[in-house]
Amino acid sequence: MNQVRRGYLYGLGAYTLWGFFPLYIRLLKPAGPIEILAHRVVWSVVFVALLLAVLRNWGFLRELRHRPGKLAGIGLAATLIAVNWGAYIYGVNSERVVETALGYFINPLVVVLLGVTVLRERLRTAQWAALGIGGVAVGVLTVDYGRLPYIALTLAASFGGYSLVKKRLGLPAAEGMFIESAALTLPALGYLGWLSWRAESSFGQVSAGHTVLLMLAGAATAIPLLMFAGAANRLPLTALGMLQYLAPILQLAFGVLLFHEPMPPARLAGFGLVWLALVVFTVDAIRNVRRSRAALLSATPEPAAATAAR
Repeated sequence: MNQVRRGYLYGLGAYTLWGFFPLYIRLLKPAGPIEILAHRVVWSVVFVALLLAVLRNWGFLRELRHRPGKLAGIGLAATLIAVNWGAYIYGVNSERVVETALGYFINPLVVVLLGVTVLRERLRTAQWAALGIGGVAVGVLTVDYGRLPYIALTLAASFGGYSLVKKRLGLPAAEGMFIESAALTLPALGYLGWLSWRAESSFGQVSAGHTVLLMLAGAATAIPLLMFAGAANRLPLTALGMLQYLAPILQLAFGVLLFHEPMPPARLAGFGLVWLALVVFTVDAIRNVRRSRAALLSATPEPAAATAAR
């Protein structure tokens, strides 16, 4: 199997697992959103620590001790991913799976917006058009919901910010996830201990199956992330960008078809505008990549011409 095909399999696996995540989160009731988040943090540390122990890859910890700037960046990344996880768990368990799907649909547009505001990137006309359509979509959905779709916006903003910080840090997936989860472990353990002291913890109290599912939260978090890293190392960015829509499509389908969440005409119109913005954004990205490749090929001398020049 060649590396590109392997990359597609990793990418499909990662986004499919993320797409099915609402089903897993629902199984963790009656645990509350913060308790689920705390278990997700703690068991992620355990799972990745075991993985790193098998790989015998702990050298990165020595390097980080002498890089306080990178440690601060990891702290920021940990905070952003905790906000993202918490908002997602709350959205799923408050029967707003459709709104969580919206968050991941608009995430690419938020990433582009961060590129303008934080990295001072210049946008092409089509990218500005996509952002404008996305803004109109948020307005339509605000009217439909009677409020800002704050869960969707929180998910998009937190994951967009997390992606930006991670890009600057440049840590490998397993090592980065271990440090980020470790930074959150003390607060997570403190909260779980407080729940136990108040006799409000669901861990070990509901059923053996429920306890095992809470413990598997670490593996459920780490495995798709590691698969995503494998895909990112093997696929072009445009291919990865197309695959990322698989997860919110699955989440939206579960929200409407399985959990029977409402999808009135106004909400459907808002989603339609988001999808239109994504079509504009994706088509422009594909065209830009093709233009860049064509320019690179035209700038590369033909072998015969190169030989004649020598």
